[in-house]
Amino acid sequence: MNKITLPGTIWVASDMHLGPAAPATTEAFLSFLEAAADEASALLLPGDIFDAWIGDDVIRQPPPWLASVLQALKTTAAAIPVWLGRGNRDFLMGTELAETVGARLLPEPALLDTDYGLILLTHGDELCLDDQAYQAFRAMVRDPAWQKEFLGKSIPERLTLAQQARGESKAATQAKQADIMDVNPDAVESLFRETGVATLVHGHTHRPDRHVLEVAGKRRERWVLPDWDCDHARPPRGGWLAIDRDGMQFYDLEVA
Repeated sequence: MNKITLPGTIWVASDMHLGPAAPATTEAFLSFLEAAADEASALLLPGDIFDAWIGDDVIRQPPPWLASVLQALKTTAAAIPVWLGRGNRDFLMGTELAETVGARLLPEPALLDTDYGLILLTHGDELCLDDQAYQAFRAMVRDPAWQKEFLGKSIPERLTLAQQARGESKAATQAKQADIMDVNPDAVESLFRETGVATLVHGHTHRPDRHVLEVAGKRRERWVLPDWDCDHARPPRGGWLAIDRDGMQFYDLEVA
């Protein structure tokens, strides 16, 4: 696994779920990007940046909310390295998007060589093995043949299909037991054993926390990134993880 060398202060945030129905979250994200450009050495966004991503061709004539996000990402990427990761909602993000905003795509998973040490970064949905229905869906939509067929449809067709999929996903989530939507402990342990790293960072589960565990006789840490919602949650929520030579620390969004 190739390492990404990232000296200095690294900011990591995921699960913003940006879209036309989340204007307040989008504004918070734009402010966050400005702060990252001023205060961080690099910014990593490992998935679910967007609530849905139907293909990179949408950036050729973006709606206003997306145009503002693209411009802000481009401005930030001109100041510091920006890395974009694919999540379960924006797995179709590709090279056209990355090149347009001056960012790079994160490998899955990504091995980060930071001043704090080696850290494994992933979106996290691949670790939720107990949710078998979701894993079957994930395997389907990650298949190149499925993606080619989907991307061959018109933008209106893809938007309709994406909206239908989101509705079905929300209904299915409400019917599932909460514990099956969290990471599988055996999958986490296997990942630690396979990679040998001591620290794992991921998002997806919307359960921000720092977990300490022992694997193969060694202390390991699993840091779970927070999701963002400044439109419907009361109080609004969101935040990021900062990594530097002194360690790792969560920061909350400062929103009214």
